[in-house]
Amino acid sequence: MSIRIDKVVTRGGDGGQTSLGDGTRVAKDQARVEVLGTLDEINALVGLVQAHTPAGDDVVHQLTMVQNLLFDMGADICLPEDGPMAERANRVEEAALLVIESRLEELRSRQSPLAGFVLPGGSVAASWAHLTRTQVRRAERRMVALSRQERVNPVLLKILNRLSDYFFVLARHFNHDGQSDVVWQPVPKGEK
Repeated sequence: MSIRIDKVVTRGGDGGQTSLGDGTRVAKDQARVEVLGTLDEINALVGLVQAHTPAGDDVVHQLTMVQNLLFDMGADICLPEDGPMAERANRVEEAALLVIESRLEELRSRQSPLAGFVLPGGSVAASWAHLTRTQVRRAERRMVALSRQERVNPVLLKILNRLSDYFFVLARHFNHDGQSDVVWQPVPKGEK
């Protein structure tokens, strides 16, 4: 697919509206646009995770795949299931979910078992992966809210749920497969 963008500034959104993929004009704070925005935020964070991935780490290719999948998910959401162009939409399929699950399991199988709750932190790359995980959870909440109002591809919600798991496992990968995880230590009573 070839895309050509001749203009970045269109002024079309100056009044607080934007266009969906089928040309429908909606408010920029509409639930569908919220989902699109959170997918975009995740994609930017994945770029930061990738920039902090140690040289030679094979997860760089996985992260590129995730970024492309996030764009595919945005394209899916951009064409409402009940909209005028729904039949022309290229919907994300279950196969994408299976790929994520496979990559997640590859990483998880090398890790030491969890010995407690893991705090976000450790290495810089792990910290970015944890932040990305939290952003994926936000997108998941936004997708649930949208799905209560309108019909959405059910695979997308499954993918978001799995992506949050993926970024948790990825953070542990960056922390020497869990050996450098920061583990929660409850604050003793009287010190709170």
